[in-house]
Amino acid sequence: MNLPLSKIRVLDLTRILSGPYCTMKLGDMGAEIIKIEARGSGDDTRYWAPPYVGDESIYFLSVNRNKKSITLDLKSQEGKEVVKKLIKKSDILVENFRAGVLEKLGFSYKAVRKINPKIIYCSISGYGQTSEQSHQPSFDLIVQGESGFMDITGFPDASPTKAGVSLADIAAGHAAFEGILLALYHRQKTGKGQYIDISLLDSLISMFTFQSQIALSTDKTPKRKGNLHPTITPYETFETKDDYINVAAGNEGLWKNFCKAIDRTDLLTIDKFAVNPKRVEKRNELQKEIIPVMKTRTTGEWLKVFQKYDVPVGKINTVKEALDLPTVLNREMVIELLHSTIGKMKTVGNPIKLSGAKKYQYKPAPTLGQHTEEVLRSLGYSKKEIAKLRSEKII
Repeated sequence: MNLPLSKIRVLDLTRILSGPYCTMKLGDMGAEIIKIEARGSGDDTRYWAPPYVGDESIYFLSVNRNKKSITLDLKSQEGKEVVKKLIKKSDILVENFRAGVLEKLGFSYKAVRKINPKIIYCSISGYGQTSEQSHQPSFDLIVQGESGFMDITGFPDASPTKAGVSLADIAAGHAAFEGILLALYHRQKTGKGQYIDISLLDSLISMFTFQSQIALSTDKTPKRKGNLHPTITPYETFETKDDYINVAAGNEGLWKNFCKAIDRTDLLTIDKFAVNPKRVEKRNELQKEIIPVMKTRTTGEWLKVFQKYDVPVGKINTVKEALDLPTVLNREMVIELLHSTIGKMKTVGNPIKLSGAKKYQYKPAPTLGQHTEEVLRSLGYSKKEIAKLRSEKII
């Protein structure tokens, strides 16, 4: 079976992270991704380094596989003509410039729709296209702070903390991917394309679930609790004799098993710990009972004990350790590619496992302008015309 998005062409006018992450996911599912990069410089993340692998930025490599790179001067008339030809032959256009930038270049949704009425046009920006902040510059860090995410992340007596990954960008990339798939389904039923407006701020706030509901439904603002869960206990990180460990007693049955595992069944007879709401209310008192016990054994010993009693438990791995886990490797979440200049390299695979597409055909991230001539030839440009564009510094 072909991958579900085979024969779909995406005109990729994105850079940095949110947009490239979205288009990479589309490429993983079989879409042809034509990535337009600025002539001479390319995507900003080509220079977000070190570290490098060879001459290539690791940051760029991480979110640009399965794409064809074409360099182009978008401000030139000749460059715009190339884009117009690509629009005619594309199903999807994805961009993540600040609101208004593409409109000034002549490629607003209104203008693009005149060229190709069936196109699906997705814009990703910090604050969306219609808000009072739409024209403000923004990066992931800014949105993590503005959204409230940093205020609920970290320990109570420490400073606000961002996530260890660019969570706002990734959330927006996921939302854009979902929106595009919905628009493709809608077009299949109606024959009509549409415009998709994705905001980093919207996307991150949409992930807060119970935390935002607490703020909306009570007069309380959620606060940082470190590794404690706001509404469940014990569901947290414990210090052991030699390290740390995560334990999640997420229901009453698991609470009973937890008490058996730590040899404290007496806790089951204490009314103030009888059910989860009471345990959350008396969390400090419960921790005084549990924390000393957890320090009596090593992490390895506790893993065996809790697994014996069927209590969800996990070691806190480094990123490298996680990527070496047998489960991760068995599920092909680490794959090997052959890059044109680097040679063999490993990268993270796609988490979506489709029964009808058991083997993905991954291609490494392109070098800058690697496919310029190939793409132009597919649009009908002759070798002479391509040479002229090159000499005029259009490509």
